[in-house]
Amino acid sequence: MAPIFFSSSPRAAAALAAGALALLACGSASAQVAGTWSVRAGFTHIAPQVKSGNLSAPSFPGTTVDVGSDTALTGGINYMVTDHWAIDVPLGLPFKHEFRGTGAIAGVGKVGETKVIPATVFAQYRFGEANSAFRPYVGLGVTYAKFFKERTTAALNGLTGGTPANPTTASIDDKWGITPQVGFVWNFSERWFVDAAYYKSFLKTTTHLSSGQSINIRLNPNVFSVGIGYRF
Repeated sequence: MAPIFFSSSPRAAAALAAGALALLACGSASAQVAGTWSVRAGFTHIAPQVKSGNLSAPSFPGTTVDVGSDTALTGGINYMVTDHWAIDVPLGLPFKHEFRGTGAIAGVGKVGETKVIPATVFAQYRFGEANSAFRPYVGLGVTYAKFFKERTTAALNGLTGGTPANPTTASIDDKWGITPQVGFVWNFSERWFVDAAYYKSFLKTTTHLSSGQSINIRLNPNVFSVGIGYRF
């Protein structure tokens, strides 16, 4: 095998540096172009911006509710359709939200809770070149909110005539909503990156009680998500 010699001339060093940069650029670009898959894991916080209707009769006038926030372990899968367009699917554990009395029943505390899986598919447009370290993006998604394990409390029983032997139960309608999104990806190595996003789901639903009453609730949550990802 022939020995390898290193030149100390400035011209050779510059050529070597340029070649190294070119290789790095090519490697970085190949990790972010069309056909690339990536996965991520992190956390998502959902904060409903509630506008509650009134509980139907028989009830006190102005009987409304508020819905609490929750944070859950989440992640996602992303596929680059082109160098700029991507399909993104967030994944994660269910969120749990508490319902508390407001308006005429302010002060009664918790009246119920539910778990929800907000299944969303985003179409994203990513700005900048494929080999850019920082790439902001915008997205538009469709969300299907699946509510389950609805539970009620003794406070709700007292308001609706339920008893320990025959408690008032609740069910929440599953609903579709539109979800716009803004975010960014920061690639801190060829394959590892940080993904952070804010999005808002425009979502309203109806809660039905076994007493025959119902209440319409506009949820429209603000959603904040951050994760560490790996690109294949």
